[in-house]
Amino acid sequence: SLLRGADEIGLRKPVKAEFGGGMRSFSCEEDYIYENIENELYFFTSQERQNIIRYWLENLRAKQGEALHNIHFLEGQPIIPELAARGVIQQVFPLHEQRILKRLMKSWVQAICEAQPLDEICDYFGVKIAMYFAWLGFYTSAMVYPAVFGSILYTFTESDQTSQDICCVVFAIFNVIWSTLFLEEWKRRGAEFAYKWGTLDTPAESIEEPRPQFRGVKRISPVTSAEEFYYPPWKRLLFQCLVSLPVCLACLSFVFLIMLGCFQLQEFVLSIKELPRIIRFLPKIVLAVIVTTCDEVYKKIAYWLNDMGAW
Repeated sequence: SLLRGADEIGLRKPVKAEFGGGMRSFSCEEDYIYENIENELYFFTSQERQNIIRYWLENLRAKQGEALHNIHFLEGQPIIPELAARGVIQQVFPLHEQRILKRLMKSWVQAICEAQPLDEICDYFGVKIAMYFAWLGFYTSAMVYPAVFGSILYTFTESDQTSQDICCVVFAIFNVIWSTLFLEEWKRRGAEFAYKWGTLDTPAESIEEPRPQFRGVKRISPVTSAEEFYYPPWKRLLFQCLVSLPVCLACLSFVFLIMLGCFQLQEFVLSIKELPRIIRFLPKIVLAVIVTTCDEVYKKIAYWLNDMGAW
């Protein structure tokens, strides 16, 4: 019954190496090609079994004339959602498996300075929960770098305003680089987990129509033999080098100069003791307004560059 349910929902399972390996939607007709198919206790994880059972519950359909107390169902109407809508069923949830839960309690909750058992979390709670804790662990580990660097800067920063401003600029630049590397590394790590846990499906872009902004000449694809729009890669590279790169550098330079100018203005304002206290916050307010305005302008520039790059 579980195998039939897995076939109906298209559950992705690992394939034996001799049959090509990788992940594939389960099929009862070819059940022999999947790993651990011989062992009914280990073929499905706890989360997979619960998914199949939930699928069955949500797809229980009423027969003609079927009724429960004073609730009369239409033929083919889903029973569980109707009962939930009428308040007969308050909630549907699986019970915990105490044996697995105790094992996770020892290897995960009570463990100190040990890697998270992400595969066991995935097997028990599902991919979404496992992916969340994978990201949380990766983020926590990545935060060590700005924490250490920030502590070193704080230790060696002198008490004068100029030294503090320079350290703020250095730390801001470090954070920009760190956040970029963090996101790119997580994309790789997330894709690795998605492939490992069978959720890395064929990208939607492969079956979508080309972007409306795309321009080019029609040709017959040498790969698929289908008609497609073609734009020479050397033209796109030329646009990136002569337009995209200079525009991005100009935008970054402008923001950097504005930031330095606001720091200089801040130092000048603080040097005048007679000014009201509220005036001392003026450079920071100006910087915030400029950054917000630049964000909107740069977004439009990014859209324009992206559209032009598709030509």
